[in-house]
Amino acid sequence: MSESIVSKLKGLRGMNDLLPDQSSKWQYVEATFKHILARYGYSEIRTPVLEDTTLFQRSIGEATDVVEKEMYTFDDRNGESVTLRPEFTAGVVRSVIEHGLAFNQTQRLWTTGPVFRYERPQKGRYRQFHQLSVEIFNLAGPDIDVELILLSARLLRELGLSDQVTLELNSLGTPEARAEYRSLLVDYLTEHKHELDEDSQRRLTTNPLRILDSKNPDMADMLAGAPRLIDHLDDESRAHFDYLKDRLTALGIPFRINTRLVRGLDYYSRTVFEWTTTALGSQGTVCGGGRYDGMVEQLGGKHVPAIGFGLGIERLVLLLETLDLFPDTIGNTVDVYLTAVGTRAEQMALPLAEQLRDQLPSLRLQLHCGGGSFKSQIKKADRSGARIALLLGEEESANATVGIKFLREERDQEQVSQAQLGERLAVLFESAQ
Repeated sequence: MSESIVSKLKGLRGMNDLLPDQSSKWQYVEATFKHILARYGYSEIRTPVLEDTTLFQRSIGEATDVVEKEMYTFDDRNGESVTLRPEFTAGVVRSVIEHGLAFNQTQRLWTTGPVFRYERPQKGRYRQFHQLSVEIFNLAGPDIDVELILLSARLLRELGLSDQVTLELNSLGTPEARAEYRSLLVDYLTEHKHELDEDSQRRLTTNPLRILDSKNPDMADMLAGAPRLIDHLDDESRAHFDYLKDRLTALGIPFRINTRLVRGLDYYSRTVFEWTTTALGSQGTVCGGGRYDGMVEQLGGKHVPAIGFGLGIERLVLLLETLDLFPDTIGNTVDVYLTAVGTRAEQMALPLAEQLRDQLPSLRLQLHCGGGSFKSQIKKADRSGARIALLLGEEESANATVGIKFLREERDQEQVSQAQLGERLAVLFESAQ
């Protein structure tokens, strides 16, 4: 292959490689949320990356930005329209209906992986990005809304972000109450149509509630005077919202009511929430979700109340990097580096490494390959981030011993028998915990 052709082979714009120096940070974040979800009794579900286009049109809403402008949609070889998933909820709902998972039973589910939206790539926003999605089915009361928010709060707290994020709440009421409010809002916005930007004028007839979420500062004063949906809730939705606020207050979870919070997708009802930060500029939403009680029925199932949230992993990692909150040990993938110099030592090194891996399953051990002097191998051991280098030369091979060299501590080098090496390493790494 010619050099000119090779030079043109690059990743697609907005679809990024995850390199080794970043993957350890992702593993840390993923391990944190998987541990928390297990503690709350949630189960993993995995759905396909590709779905029938109709699924997203019917669930997300044809007048939303996602469906109108951002989906990766194409016809397959059979002429059927398919779409790379732009979010997780619709696919999880489709799976729940198809496999009868919500029939006379509750489900607490989570999933994670890539999602796709065709939009302008920028810091914290990509065309292929990754989300954690948590979805709950067949629980209608506000108590599960409280649990879901507590779960998200715990995740952010265990990552050290509690002081860096703000919980914003709103209620969208029932579809019936929202339809009545929609008429009031359209009347108000029509009176101020000359103050609307081009995008908002388009939304006036398709999705007027999304105008409330506009970030255009020229419209701020006008929108501040618009009717508030929270003032037009039905009685049941108001009681639901009051319970949520009271319980969060009692549990010590601070929040701010944001009457203009509507989220970007049509399927939400009643509770909606976002965790936001000021540390990332315009990309301020870290996690967001709410109730979508009508979606299962809308997609052909029976009426099943549901609630969930989505969390962007790229944005969460970026936030942790910006605030320097990753532990110092992140990126260190090696505990022990086994060096070997000389023919006999090299022959003994591999079975010794396997012996240690059998004895100490949690020990991260890397065996040097490729020969070289002790000096060059120790340099590589140091670059690996290992705490300890094991030295196996001709003398150690003859005496069935191993040298233990401490790379991160001011300690004398030790010499131990190969038979006792596993036991000694267990003690050293237990004391380091």
